[in-house]
Amino acid sequence: MRLVGVGIALALLTWSRLALAQPVPEPDDYRMELYRAPVPVTLSGGTVVGPEEAHALWQEGDVAFIDVMPRAPKPANLPKGTIWRDKPRQSIPGAIWLPNVGYGEIAEITATYFQRGLDKASGGDPSRPVLFFCLEDCWMSWNAAKRAIEWGYTDVYWLPEGTDGWRLWDLPLEAVQPEEFSPPD
Repeated sequence: MRLVGVGIALALLTWSRLALAQPVPEPDDYRMELYRAPVPVTLSGGTVVGPEEAHALWQEGDVAFIDVMPRAPKPANLPKGTIWRDKPRQSIPGAIWLPNVGYGEIAEITATYFQRGLDKASGGDPSRPVLFFCLEDCWMSWNAAKRAIEWGYTDVYWLPEGTDGWRLWDLPLEAVQPEEFSPPD
């Protein structure tokens, strides 16, 4: 019963947000700044899903979930003895976390990291379904999904609400660690 109430509240919130807000046009290229801002409701070449649809895909187990939430690097100039603790990331269970791959422009080394992560998530099969997410109103996931489509992935899903929407539906989250980075050969 609680889930129905949450669903109704989410539908009303989404409807009122869409009714009041001007739709965000899908850009021709990547978003290059202001990554936490309203996002489009479309992704050319991909499929946009909400938390309920994403949960059904997650339960089926055939879609690789890819979290692209950025992660701040440890500052190089910290005073000696300073303890650095990375901010923990709560993500969709079973997702692979590829931080920092959703920027509009990425370095070659980051592109290689992203490609290796996609290869691992898809088992090397660009036709395997992949779903990208971050947080609500985060362009990082839109950029990453767009890039995967441009790289030849043919079954790409995008969850614009990210883990915020997932959490709102009271769906499970778990602590994740970023995929290990291995320098190019």
